[in-house]
Amino acid sequence: MTHAPFSSLKRMCRIGRLALALSAPLALGAQTPARVRTLTLQDAITMALRQGPNAQVARSVRDAAQYRDRAFNARLLPQLFVSGNAANYNHGINPITLPDGSTQFVGQSQNQSTVQMGFSQRLPLTGGQLSVGTAISRVDQFSTAATPGSTYYQTSPLVISLQQDLFKPRNVVWDERVQSLSATVAERGYLEAREDVAGTIADAFFNLYAQQMTLANAAANVGVNDTLYRLNRGRFEVGKIGENELLKSELALLRARAAVDDAKLARDRAEAALRRLIAFPAEQPVAIVTPDSIPAVEADPDVAVREALRNSSIIQQSALDDLQTKRGINQARLNNHFNATVNASAGFNQTGAAFGQAYQNPLAKQTLSMFINLPMLQWGAGHADVEEAKANDQRVAANNRAQRDALVEEARFSALGLQQAQRNVLISAKADTVAEKQFEVARNRYIIGKISNTDLYNAQNDKDAAVLAHVQALRSYWTAYYHLRRVTLYDFAARQEMANIPDR
Repeated sequence: MTHAPFSSLKRMCRIGRLALALSAPLALGAQTPARVRTLTLQDAITMALRQGPNAQVARSVRDAAQYRDRAFNARLLPQLFVSGNAANYNHGINPITLPDGSTQFVGQSQNQSTVQMGFSQRLPLTGGQLSVGTAISRVDQFSTAATPGSTYYQTSPLVISLQQDLFKPRNVVWDERVQSLSATVAERGYLEAREDVAGTIADAFFNLYAQQMTLANAAANVGVNDTLYRLNRGRFEVGKIGENELLKSELALLRARAAVDDAKLARDRAEAALRRLIAFPAEQPVAIVTPDSIPAVEADPDVAVREALRNSSIIQQSALDDLQTKRGINQARLNNHFNATVNASAGFNQTGAAFGQAYQNPLAKQTLSMFINLPMLQWGAGHADVEEAKANDQRVAANNRAQRDALVEEARFSALGLQQAQRNVLISAKADTVAEKQFEVARNRYIIGKISNTDLYNAQNDKDAAVLAHVQALRSYWTAYYHLRRVTLYDFAARQEMANIPDR
């Protein structure tokens, strides 16, 4: 990376020192002993990325996505569970069905407590769930007028269970794909948000610089116009100029003084905006130091397009949207056909009046159930669901193509815009130097009476406009520089992807 020098550097430094001298009392305030903190553009960006509110929001969004991804992946691992029912007390007269089918109302007074523990595991290939565990129940039958009290235990020392959907969408597989893409989108979005912060800070930084230059220029104009007014008043007294020319000179002086007040207010507001964006301490005086060169970046449009298509969150989000619509089609089709759910378990169980007896000589236990579903007559609802999912897929595909084309266009013209911004900085620097020299010549010629005051004020206006044009060119360059980084997530100066560069 090379740097292009400013051709009007000496003059800008001179005006910059004047701007600092004018702004320091505003920043320091009366009787403020604190030392002025100087900030370069990179200092301001670093502070904004470390402690600025926009960067904090971006980090929070990124962190939330990371934790969400960790939680999802953790739930795919074997899960240890303990559950149970501490008390299930029942006291009253309840209907009991007898072996002959009749119902008899019997008074009951009992409590049942259960606890079970085990491991469960989602099956990534089939979408089912496998669990291995153990369980125990205790039933306390309290004594009544008809029956004495008793206690017995029921145990399941080992139970292996499987729940598996057949011919249904494998949600765990789809969820895993969606989560992986969502995490990538969040990470790319965070990198883009950081470049957005950098671009915002560059804009605010040079806005403050422009206001300081405007203030310094306005103060310099006051001095120039005051000198000219005194000169013209002397000329008027000896009859060399008319009253109209003297009044124009006085009006120019009054306008120059008013411009200083306006520039002070604008400078203070620009400083407040920069302080807010970088969370700068309110009690700490600050003065900015503008860069004395710009990085001459070789922004190849083809490279910009290639890196944008590789790194941009728009491409990843498009892939996520496409996956979601494909999932919708899959679900609509499978839900419209035969499907089933199988629940099976195998293990051992036993009962006993004592805790130890409930684990002696356990007996085999197996269960199997299958729930089936076959839509027969839906009056076209299932077909409509599938067509709706296909229409959504077509909509997303068209939208993704449009976004891709827009991204290609944005990347290409961002690279070309940065190249143009580099040329504009050099041209504006030259124009600033020429305008300053022209004004000096015009002022000297006016003093010796070779030109009118109209020509002098035109030269002064050209000089003021050239100063601001050069500052705006710098501002446009740096905002274009960070915009290109944001669009491509590629550092053209370091020639590497932003994902490979550690946080500032």
